[in-house]
Amino acid sequence: MQVPFKTTRMLNFGDCDISGTAYFPSYLNILNGVNEEFWLHLGWPWHKIIWEDRWGTPTVHLSSDFSSPSFFGEELTFEVHVKKVGRSSVTMYHEISCKGEKRWSSTQVLAASDLDKHISIPWPADVKAALEACLVIDTPAQD
Repeated sequence: MQVPFKTTRMLNFGDCDISGTAYFPSYLNILNGVNEEFWLHLGWPWHKIIWEDRWGTPTVHLSSDFSSPSFFGEELTFEVHVKKVGRSSVTMYHEISCKGEKRWSSTQVLAASDLDKHISIPWPADVKAALEACLVIDTPAQD
């Protein structure tokens, strides 16, 4: 997998307010879809780990900084940087841009969680190894 993981998303009409400016709650929904795509490319699609393996990756911390507005019809580029892999958590830094201009960024911590017991669990060894293979030593400067 390419490190950092990169993907794009079109900013659709439903993601914007009446002026055509991106609505920040929509950003978080889009970011969740990017995370789902990241896990798919990592080899652990959410539909499998949730329904068959019975573990998930809930967000336990999230902070975002908005640098410049985005508008209906623009294509946003998402870069996912794995910054730290712990026993049962992973810290990710997301940088979102449009045509090379930074629009917003987010730091997010996901935790491995048993979906039946509702407790954190250690990463399965193969998942932890895959996450560690994605570690990015030099992440972009955070605002």
